[in-house]
Amino acid sequence: MSTLSLRLRVFLFFGLIGGGGLAVIGGALWLGFRQLGDPEALSSFMTVGIVSAFGLLALATFVWRLFDENVCKPIEHIAAQFRVRANADISGQIDATAAKYLGDLAPAASAIHAKLGAAAQDTAETVAQKTARLERHRAQLLRILSDIPVAMIVATPDHQIVLYDGQAADLMECEAPARLNASVFDYLEDTAIHAALARMRTEGIERCEITTKGRSGAIYTGHIRRFDAEAGYVLMLEPLDPDAARPLVYDFDLFERNRPDDPDDADLRDLTFAVFDSETTGLDPTTDAVVQLGAVRVVNGKVIAAETFETLVDPGRPIPPGSTKVHRITDDMVAGAPGFPEACADFHTFAQGAVIIAHNAPFDMAFLHGCAAESGVDFDNPVLDTVHLSAIVFGGSAEHTLDAICDRLAVEIPDALRHTALGDAMATAHAFVSMLPILEARGLRTFGALRAEVQKHSRILKVQS
Repeated sequence: MSTLSLRLRVFLFFGLIGGGGLAVIGGALWLGFRQLGDPEALSSFMTVGIVSAFGLLALATFVWRLFDENVCKPIEHIAAQFRVRANADISGQIDATAAKYLGDLAPAASAIHAKLGAAAQDTAETVAQKTARLERHRAQLLRILSDIPVAMIVATPDHQIVLYDGQAADLMECEAPARLNASVFDYLEDTAIHAALARMRTEGIERCEITTKGRSGAIYTGHIRRFDAEAGYVLMLEPLDPDAARPLVYDFDLFERNRPDDPDDADLRDLTFAVFDSETTGLDPTTDAVVQLGAVRVVNGKVIAAETFETLVDPGRPIPPGSTKVHRITDDMVAGAPGFPEACADFHTFAQGAVIIAHNAPFDMAFLHGCAAESGVDFDNPVLDTVHLSAIVFGGSAEHTLDAICDRLAVEIPDALRHTALGDAMATAHAFVSMLPILEARGLRTFGALRAEVQKHSRILKVQS
């Protein structure tokens, strides 16, 4: 019983009252009929029993509905707001209007939240003051590193990328989409790198020249330096354009990440997520077509704004005016754009090795799966749906549209980006990142645990946009 939701337990409680009441009424009528001993009275006793049974069930159902609407749902609502404010970076007063029949519970909850919020604010100000100097030093270091005239890629001992600069990104994009936590060997052949690392270990040196071939066949030259104690290495290659911008994309926490063979055993923060959305000519995946795809990657629980995928798609048919009114994409805009099979293949490369996330995922995934034969790629990635995640965090009775979820999590969707594939994908990604600590606080730290919990909420999945 402890694993059941509050609403289900209350429903079972009232069901027990109703069933017990029917048993009591039936038993009393049977004893009365036996004591009377008149067979002709059976019809009267049955009438009384039927009327009493329906009356009792109607009363129990009526009272249960009142209890569900005015007690269970408000408690679920207050609990969800507590979880969000306790585990996500969200301030603001608790909405107590839904709990107006719960006496002093909502005001008491608001008072506790205000008290904790004030304490958290004081702590945050103290921490901010003490870290401001470190942030200034960090910014200075980044500016210095950004001026180093090489394309730089830093990798872990198992060849996962934890840093690349703008020059490296340009080089990587010639081979595949630039991605943190991707393998170096998605871009460069492994032979030269393995040989250089083996040579440095054998000769006891930390730096040597390297010439390696990209997956496209291009030749890249430069140097490779290994870190102490097999802690990883850095590739410093000749840039394609020495004068190009050099912003850094990095996450050194990836050095500490575990990579179990079974994704179900992996911590959620150890996984990479590709959050995507599509805009279409209509709402039927069997007859409609995609006109735009957009996606962004989430690595180590953070949205990587520099790693996005966006493309218009030629649907091969006129776009209905009603659909254009929603996503503002016209026939002229998609003229000359790639077809959906090509877009699918490109997105498959972008999402390689990642868990795919979408809002109302079955709808968007249906288009990708439907194009498998034409695109030549199979999307066998694990998939998560933010509708399900919202049900876990906020309860099944809450509204689970993307706008409602973002509103509860203080995720802003600029009007200009709403109903664009990348804009909605960004909003979905930020909503997922906000829900991640809440899920972890509920004990759902691994992908397997989350998938098991998702199964309990599969019934609430409907088309919600």
